[in-house]
Amino acid sequence: MYEIFVAAGFEAAHSLPEGFGPASRTHGHTYRLEVILRGESLREDGTLYDLGELKPAVEELAASLHYRNLNEVEGLSAGPTTAEAIADYCWERLASSLRDRGLDSLTVRVWENPSAYAAREDAL
Repeated sequence: MYEIFVAAGFEAAHSLPEGFGPASRTHGHTYRLEVILRGESLREDGTLYDLGELKPAVEELAASLHYRNLNEVEGLSAGPTTAEAIADYCWERLASSLRDRGLDSLTVRVWENPSAYAAREDAL
C-alpha cells in the first residue's frame, strides 16, 4: 500500500450545544487539517497521485474555513461542529474529485490542538 500526505492549517471559532461544558461557549482553535491518500498501485509516472493537485485542494479547503465561525458554514451549521463533523465535512469536499482516480482510501484528520484529533477514513 502506498500513501501520500499533505497538511494545512486554519483558525476558526465555534460553539457546541449545551452539555459540552465550557465548549458550549464560543471559542476558537488553531486547526490542523491532514489529508492522506492510500492506494495499492502507482500510476505510469511512478506516483500515487499528483501532490501538485492535492496540496492546493487541501489549502483551498482550509482557506475556506479560515477565520470563520464554523457554526455559520453551510454544510456544518446543521449540527454540532465537533471535530468529527469537521472531518466529515472536509472528507466530503475532497472525495468527489478523488473518486475513480485509482485510489483506495482517503483519510482526513482534524486536529483541534496538538494532542487531540478526530478523523474520517473511507474507501473512495
